[in-house]
Amino acid sequence: MREFWDARASEDAYYFVDNRLDYRHPDVERFWAGGEQIVTLMLDELGVAIAPTDTVVDIGCGLGRVTRAVAARGAVVIALDISPQMLAGARELNSGLDNVEWVIGDGRTLAPVDSGGADVCISYVTFHHIPDPEITFGYVREMGRVLRPGGFAAFQVSNLPALHERVSPLRRLRTQWRALRGLGPGGQDHPAWRGAWTDLDRLREVAAEAGLETERIVGEGDPQCFVLLRAGGAGHQVRRG
Repeated sequence: MREFWDARASEDAYYFVDNRLDYRHPDVERFWAGGEQIVTLMLDELGVAIAPTDTVVDIGCGLGRVTRAVAARGAVVIALDISPQMLAGARELNSGLDNVEWVIGDGRTLAPVDSGGADVCISYVTFHHIPDPEITFGYVREMGRVLRPGGFAAFQVSNLPALHERVSPLRRLRTQWRALRGLGPGGQDHPAWRGAWTDLDRLREVAAEAGLETERIVGEGDPQCFVLLRAGGAGHQVRRG
């Protein structure tokens, strides 16, 4: 997946973080405002808040759109992405953020985040693009490892199988033709772009195995499905928005 996302970052990083933008002609102001809107919506829908003392792990940070919004709320942000190209752009575009550590991830774990080293894990439109659901469930297990007792994970998954099906051969040819001529985005039929849907029953099972309670799911049956998991253990303190 690293090669795919490096290629997309070189092609048009803004678009591949938010494909509602015009390809190769992004509205940059809208892009960054979207990060704040996403974080506010997700936290409000799930009924939680990031405290000023929190250490937050941003999974799949891309250009740092969500990271920037989270950094304004928490004390420290560990921003992970599989793509060095995306991270290079994030560092440049967010050079004024002195409470963010930009980290190249391995695409399967939250290394090098310490066990019990985070208060919050957050992610938006990352698991949506992962082609193998078992990798997503692996990240859920990792959330159980890194979260402190009482900490929470707030993230988005797709719960709509049809969204991830391959398009018709004719449509694929049209998309590829446009991409070859620089008229449209590449990689649209790649597994790392199409991704996979998440079975919520299986997610609940994996979360429980990892010591996480599934507190809330909003948007079941929707591509924008928000999930809230809570770490238990001694000293469990629930922090709500």
